[in-house]
Amino acid sequence: MSILEALILALVEGLTEFLPISSTAHLLFTENLMGMESSDYVKMFTVSIQFGAILAVVVAYWKRFFVQVSWSFYKVLALSVLPALVLGKLFDDKIEEVFEKPVIIASVLIAGGILLLFIDKIFSKESEILDGEVSIRKGLAVGFWQCLAMMPGVSRSAASIIGGLQQGLNRKTAAEFSFFLAVPTMAAVTLYSLVLKDWNYHGQAMKGFEMVLSSQQNTLIFILGNVASFAVAFLAVKMFIRFLQKYGFKVWGIYRIVVGLVLLLVFLNQPPNQESQPSKVNSTINHHP
Repeated sequence: MSILEALILALVEGLTEFLPISSTAHLLFTENLMGMESSDYVKMFTVSIQFGAILAVVVAYWKRFFVQVSWSFYKVLALSVLPALVLGKLFDDKIEEVFEKPVIIASVLIAGGILLLFIDKIFSKESEILDGEVSIRKGLAVGFWQCLAMMPGVSRSAASIIGGLQQGLNRKTAAEFSFFLAVPTMAAVTLYSLVLKDWNYHGQAMKGFEMVLSSQQNTLIFILGNVASFAVAFLAVKMFIRFLQKYGFKVWGIYRIVVGLVLLLVFLNQPPNQESQPSKVNSTINHHP
């Protein structure tokens, strides 16, 4: 993987991770356009650059995490992430099989887009619940909604925001809680990818961090990828709240349908042996959102 390819993937990850459009589908499409082979190194890289996206949320809401310290806030997040961690581990192998079928991912992207066309009408009555008032029960419910994103193409962001709306949160609060919940969720996935998971790198079993440190090129790619992911994710988080409050979900639904149809055309016209595979193979929730 070249530095340019790494930067492009990182920009796509940072831009799409927190939007309700499925980062997995966009990374898949991007890899296909660049003609990249879906090696274990590429798969590890697209998971590990979530670190930059996580850091973007923490920096964007640094007061919420470090100044306005509330142990109940951290407790809600810690409990809300448990469903994704447990179910992700239990169904890891089943979900990985879906990552080898990009046509299914594109179809899920379209189906989710159709749903988003009607979300504004379904949840037309705005709630006044503040982010600090998200209870453990509501947080856990959103955590279970987030588990829908174990199906590639769903979008972690879309699932958790819709879950928040269903629990009575307004758009802003639902989106922000989705961002907050992404931090422990994606941190767990990134940690697993870098420290615990065994990857095949040039015929040898290696941990993610060993692959990163195996050469100066790999280390540079990892650093630049996370910097790019951080920068773009920071802007996306800041802009998405205002956009969502003003325009709602319909525009995202239309976008998902268009992208999904393009993906279907691309992959249905590919020979079976050249069908690209998405890079986010860790099913614990990816992305990614």
